[in-house]
Amino acid sequence: MNYSTKTNQFNEQPNRQYRGRRLRTVDHGYMPGLDGLRALAVFAVIFYHLNLSWAPGGLLGVTLFFVLSGYLITNILLKQWESTGTIDLKDFWLRRARRLLPAVFVMLAGVMVWMLLFAPERLAALKQEALAAVFYISNWYLIFHQVSYFESFGPPSPLGHLWSLAVEEQFYLFWPLLLGLGLRWIRQRKWLVLGTIALTLASAAAMALIYIPGQDPSRVYYGTDTRAFSLLAGAALAMVWPSGKMTGELTGSKKLILDGTGALGLLAVLLMIVKTNQYQPFLYQGGLLLFSIAAAVLVAVLAHPASSLGRFFSWGPLRWLGECSYGIYLWHYPVIILTNPVVNTGGVDLSRTFWQIGLSILLAVLSRHFIEDPIRYGSRKRGRRRVQTLQWWQKPLGVGAKMSLGIMLMVLLLFVTPNGGTGISAKAIAQNHETTEQNQNQTQAQNQNQTQEQDEQGTQAQETDQEDNKANGEATEAVQENEITIIGDSVMINVTPVLQEQFKGIVIDAQLGRQMYQAPEVIAGLREEGKLGKTVVIQLGNNGPFSEKQLKETLDTLPGSTEILLVNTRVPKPWEGGVNETLNKVAQSYPGARLIDWHTVSKGHNDYFYKDGVHLTQTGVEAYGEMLAKALAVEENDY
Repeated sequence: MNYSTKTNQFNEQPNRQYRGRRLRTVDHGYMPGLDGLRALAVFAVIFYHLNLSWAPGGLLGVTLFFVLSGYLITNILLKQWESTGTIDLKDFWLRRARRLLPAVFVMLAGVMVWMLLFAPERLAALKQEALAAVFYISNWYLIFHQVSYFESFGPPSPLGHLWSLAVEEQFYLFWPLLLGLGLRWIRQRKWLVLGTIALTLASAAAMALIYIPGQDPSRVYYGTDTRAFSLLAGAALAMVWPSGKMTGELTGSKKLILDGTGALGLLAVLLMIVKTNQYQPFLYQGGLLLFSIAAAVLVAVLAHPASSLGRFFSWGPLRWLGECSYGIYLWHYPVIILTNPVVNTGGVDLSRTFWQIGLSILLAVLSRHFIEDPIRYGSRKRGRRRVQTLQWWQKPLGVGAKMSLGIMLMVLLLFVTPNGGTGISAKAIAQNHETTEQNQNQTQAQNQNQTQEQDEQGTQAQETDQEDNKANGEATEAVQENEITIIGDSVMINVTPVLQEQFKGIVIDAQLGRQMYQAPEVIAGLREEGKLGKTVVIQLGNNGPFSEKQLKETLDTLPGSTEILLVNTRVPKPWEGGVNETLNKVAQSYPGARLIDWHTVSKGHNDYFYKDGVHLTQTGVEAYGEMLAKALAVEENDY
């Protein structure tokens, strides 16, 4: 992700020749088509983070970056080995630091200053993430850092995208060592290729084995061990398809095969970006590996100088965006997170989307021109001539001094800025949590009282025939009222008092943080207690995704229920779209199931929600209760 194909030589200097309007490759093989591919990858990620419905698989742009990086870095290392008989690790790592660190420091400093000025209450929580970013361990921080229920529903972090850079930097740390050992001790290249393929398959197998369908995939999504296969796929490609051995003289059927293969690879990449999402089990059970293979095929074709597809991806504006893609990736997510409204029930705002993209590109260009390129390539020659006539305090800082100064500034921003707690919104959510717990306790107490009252009515009904007839009439009414059971999460806890006022005897089992995989056990417990009605409402999906298979298996545990109402979600999390799509699909196909569309009812009503975007204000509670009451009234009328 962070390696520009424009500089894939040892000295990292641009290597281009122009003849008319056409680009030619030269000795070390500048591959302009790969810069165009980087533009595709970064915009796929941007569209995903903008929550555009037609690009749910935009996260695959990161995988595309991984394959590209694995190919380009291995290509450089192999060329160095062939030229010098060794891999200069110190030189490699210093060039990586000079390329990557300045832009990251500038972005982190910008975000921290913004937070200091406009959201100081969030600095304390952000400092730990910034520190993890500085040391390129953001992915493991996200995996191992225990986030509370309330923080998970707080405002998203503007540094949440840096996990992918951490994966790449960890690969850059270990892969040159492994490759150097392999080149030294394995004489036949084919065995080195086979070993790399074996590591690729092992990483993909680890992802498939660790992944648990229907639960949070963060461990396999962020883990270096479970994502390395994409980088290794690119590395294996570099071993069998090195840029320095390709020629532009390819005609006839061979050229047609090359372009046709590239078109198929591009089609596969685009289809998966449009058709998949991060919560589909397919992705983690081989899908990401297939995408990496398709991406490797596309990279191979675009790298070839005879490729017509490569010339298309070499189009000037596309290539320029690709050259800026590292900075665009760094800046786009903070820009989106810090400029989006806290609660957004109105959907995508196109005007805001365009200026967010434009601002991200502008910041990336400024960073590249004033920070990255001067540090990476050094000052202009004219400036160098003037340096010799200046006193020591007038001379510009060297690369090492600039990097040291950047680290010192980051330390100051991380540890000197005030600690203001975890945020206003988190406080509001915590207050809502206290209310939720009180409502949950009240609900349990009311359910117990209802059971006791029904038992007392049954005892009194046996005293006289007249009282028995009267009690039988009341019991019939009670049974009709007790035909409704609701299973939900914290949102339903707050709505419980509203529903209990309208439906006497309604059974509501709601719990903080509940997810769909817990529902079968809840249903079994309610059945054992005799509290499972003929109409069952399931309100789950706010706390995590679930698969279609998982939902159907849950509904299969309700054979005695004639009506099943599925309530969809409005939650500012990536799984919202997938959850609602699954609920809608099952509601249309499963016998006796019907959808209650809270997502549509709440559209445009920011006043329904606290700042976490999911828990309800009093206005939201009343609207939610009214929606459920109408749906349940329809069910009662059907009887």
